[in-house]
Amino acid sequence: MATVVIGYVPKPEGDAALLAGIEEARRRDARLVVVHALLDHDRAPSYLTEVETALGESGLEHDLRVVERTDDASDDLVDVAEEVDADLIVIGLRRRSPVGKLILGSNAQRVLLDAPCPVLTVKPRTGRH
Repeated sequence: MATVVIGYVPKPEGDAALLAGIEEARRRDARLVVVHALLDHDRAPSYLTEVETALGESGLEHDLRVVERTDDASDDLVDVAEEVDADLIVIGLRRRSPVGKLILGSNAQRVLLDAPCPVLTVKPRTGRH
């Protein structure tokens, strides 16, 4: 069975990655593995309940992996993708200013360079159509 790995952060870009990852898993008839590095010492942040609900409602086979935050969250994501033999990694990117567009976020860049499979990057939707 194919596997889609999602890098989740509790921000609009993380929500965009979660939604896009669910869509991709449906298209591929794949299971989902969502990876989240804890942002603080809270072992059960409330936003993870919302993630679990979205995963449950998707009807897809899934696994939510909450890992201790290390110096490089991109390494954690790539390590899980390698472990589960991922077919796709989905990550969210935040919108940037014109100057910021010259530099891709370091975590996103490392995932793109080190990933063992294709990477889908998504941005949060805005009010514009």
